Amino acid sequence: MNTPSPAGARRTDGSAVRIGALVPLTRPGWAEAGQHLLAGLELGVCEVNDAGGIGGRPLELVVRDTAADPEKAAAAVDELARLGVAALAGEYHSVVARAAAARADALGLPFLCSSAVLDALTDRPTDRVARLAPAQSHGWRIYADFLLGAGHRRTAVATQSSVYWASGTRILRDHLAPRGGTVVELDTGALTPEAVCDALVDSGATALLLLVGHPDPAVPVVKAVRRDRRLAEVLIGAPAGQPEFASWAALLGDDGAAIPFLRYLPERLGPLGARVEVVLRERLAEAPSFVAFEGYDTVAVLAEVLRSHGTDRSRIAASWPRVAVEGTRGRIRFSRTPGISVWQWAWTPVQVVDRDPAEPGRFRILHSG
Repeated sequence: MNTPSPAGARRTDGSAVRIGALVPLTRPGWAEAGQHLLAGLELGVCEVNDAGGIGGRPLELVVRDTAADPEKAAAAVDELARLGVAALAGEYHSVVARAAAARADALGLPFLCSSAVLDALTDRPTDRVARLAPAQSHGWRIYADFLLGAGHRRTAVATQSSVYWASGTRILRDHLAPRGGTVVELDTGALTPEAVCDALVDSGATALLLLVGHPDPAVPVVKAVRRDRRLAEVLIGAPAGQPEFASWAALLGDDGAAIPFLRYLPERLGPLGARVEVVLRERLAEAPSFVAFEGYDTVAVLAEVLRSHGTDRSRIAASWPRVAVEGTRGRIRFSRTPGISVWQWAWTPVQVVDRDPAEPGRFRILHSG
């Protein structure tokens, strides 16, 4: 799938500067997240071109659908490298981004990862990969602090088999245990939603975290827990952010409210963020998620790097520590962070929010970190 340069490119002269974009747009990928990410990327490109492009050359996205498939993503990186893109951007799913980062690193192709949070984005330290989203260990520790502050010492996690979910479970357990908390795992691959409810009652946990995919099995589990009178006082949480998107509210209605999740936005957007929010809302015909802002900020960073350092891949990769760009959610700078193998924006604003039961279209900020 190719996306042509948005309107505004015709005002520039010369051949296009191309950026490869990896986005999940079809199932089993989370297509809704992919659409928001792409909307942000496209808006960023449009504004760069309206401002004259990159040294008089239009900026162009070359989009590839990863469909949450690591092998498909790696093949797309190979193709985009052959097509001569200056850099790689995007991806939402952590396991997919990990495959893309490994391949980009091997090919010497700079990759600015927009949304994936898995700490171990690459097996070894690399100068070629940078990331805007906070590392999973950072965000999920903030979420664990929220649980402790709300009085939840015994937490159950409904899990699926995945490197990402296993990493999340480990982060929660390692952070909660020294503070008197415990984590009980409930395998949704072996348990029906009703059996999850029974196991949750037996566990004595006061919170159940959904470390599972959306809509299945997340939605059936939520419905089962909400129907079970034994669990009326149990908090349902979703640190990975499933309730952020409109489809969550559409599928669950009132049942989808009061489920705290992580999102990466400041309490108040500055002038740039507020302006971008208005335009993204028009493009998406709904409120933009934090993922859309991540897409916009990705292009803002790459455009500044391309203007300052040119299109040579090695020079782009060498520029990450010198980046200082005003993004929609704050000033973006990359640094080396202990335990993280890529250049990291440390740190994006992090919130724990939920949908207001009185008005499910409105978000309440419960905790910030």
